[in-house]
Amino acid sequence: MAATPQDPAVAPRRKVSRHRGEGQWAVGHFTPLNGNEQFKKDDDGLNVRTRIETIYSKRGFDSIDPNDLRGRMRWWGLYTQRKPGIDGGKTAILEPEELDDEFFMLRVRIDGGRLTTEQLRVIGEISQEFARGTADLTDRQNVQYHWIRIEDVPEIWNRLEAVGLSTTEACGDTPRVILGSPVAGIAEDEIIDGTPAVEEIQRRIIGNKDFSNLPRKFKSAISGSPLLDVAHEINDIAFVGVNHPEHGPGFDLWVGGGLSTNPKIGQRLDAWVPLDEVADVYEGVISIFRDYGYRRLRNRARLKFLVADWGVEKFRQVLEDEYLKRKLVDGPAPDQPVARWRDHVGVHRQQDGLYYVGFAPRVGRIDGATLTKIAELAEAHGSGRVRTTVEQKMIVLDVEREQVDSLVEGLEALDLTARPSSFRRGTMACTGIEYCKLAIVETKARGASLIDELERRIPEFDEPITININGCPNACARIQVADIGLKGQLVLDENGEQVEGFQVHLGGALGLEAGFGRKVRGLKVTSDELPDYIERVLKRFQAEREADERFATWAARASEEALS
Repeated sequence: MAATPQDPAVAPRRKVSRHRGEGQWAVGHFTPLNGNEQFKKDDDGLNVRTRIETIYSKRGFDSIDPNDLRGRMRWWGLYTQRKPGIDGGKTAILEPEELDDEFFMLRVRIDGGRLTTEQLRVIGEISQEFARGTADLTDRQNVQYHWIRIEDVPEIWNRLEAVGLSTTEACGDTPRVILGSPVAGIAEDEIIDGTPAVEEIQRRIIGNKDFSNLPRKFKSAISGSPLLDVAHEINDIAFVGVNHPEHGPGFDLWVGGGLSTNPKIGQRLDAWVPLDEVADVYEGVISIFRDYGYRRLRNRARLKFLVADWGVEKFRQVLEDEYLKRKLVDGPAPDQPVARWRDHVGVHRQQDGLYYVGFAPRVGRIDGATLTKIAELAEAHGSGRVRTTVEQKMIVLDVEREQVDSLVEGLEALDLTARPSSFRRGTMACTGIEYCKLAIVETKARGASLIDELERRIPEFDEPITININGCPNACARIQVADIGLKGQLVLDENGEQVEGFQVHLGGALGLEAGFGRKVRGLKVTSDELPDYIERVLKRFQAEREADERFATWAARASEEALS
């Protein structure tokens, strides 16, 4: 019987393509699967510093290779900023070269938020000389300059590094700044001081080419404060201070947190880590990310996606068996923090009997001249140390009791209050359309004016409330975990015109009751309507809340009508 075309002997052979997987190095997938992976393979991002110093700073902006300009320069804290005059409707339409200005944002990494007054003075002086006075405080304890010229970058590096500061791996697919409790080793109620671990990770990991090509950014946090003051829930890795019933003070290990367009709360590995092993465990986790992390699609490349797919049991097993070569100790979860605010604002007694004073700029917006004055004011009151926080705040340490009132008055004269309203204390904003190429709406000025309006309209409101304003969906200002989170987008006003506005998230929270805010269907607010809307919702909260009920709890149970 003759063979038919359906018989295997004569059927046309289909081309079989090998599945390339997720680009995980640990399973043999080393071929770059997108442009970012290709430029990282072509040349380590850390190597671009030499070209900046020897070529680009001498020949100017037009001499910069595109893969350096929009890629590797981030390994040294440099992003091009948004060209002025481009409205939010064009953000997703224009090509990168059309959005790029010939100036840069430069991020100074401040691990653990730790600064001397000498370092703060240098940061302020650089701002005034090279950055048109800009020096925003971020919610990751960094300082960001704008208007930086490529010609000035080597001199800025020289001045920063002369006082022990750096922009190394402040951006890019790298281990970013290590968040730390701003009162580590200082606060009376501290469980354990994580400073030695922060320093050891800096020494071992930062600038090390073994860890300078990660699938995406890697965010970390270490704190021994019972206030849970480093937003550990939304970091790739976090070490949270706990007391083990048998082994004493140490850290509870969390992995896989992160926000952006696919937010996830970090998960406990149920493991207790002693202080002297934190750096080893950090190295193990970042190595898993490097080796097993997804490199095929950028929007699935954060560690949170690997943790979600594997589960915490497998993640812990791989960490122990393949990287640490030993078992971790099982441990307890951290206690629920007693205080509702985690920002250390106000006057607080230190372990040594001195005092620290936390104060609130408006939405992290500050300038170099003010930073210099803060350094001078701190020194005049006996302090040589200041700190930045993850809430866009600052702290002066080591103040004698009799100097506290004078320091507070001096800060007030700079419009930096240690006794802020709930609105000033709880409102945070990202960079926004003023400088950011991803942004759709303005944020900093909007946040500052919102504070003024709410203080005028509801002066009696004194409940803890967080209002986080973001210029795009990427959640740099942590909108999903705010009481009131505002995601910038273009909306239609009452006349049908497209204007700047926000999608509203309500009832998000951090802490051991961490969760993401609720979105009410169709609830969008124009920028001009924002004060009216927030006043209306907060007054409904005041009227309907039960005794001691938090805003987030009320928002979860409130009717859509009450939230509209």
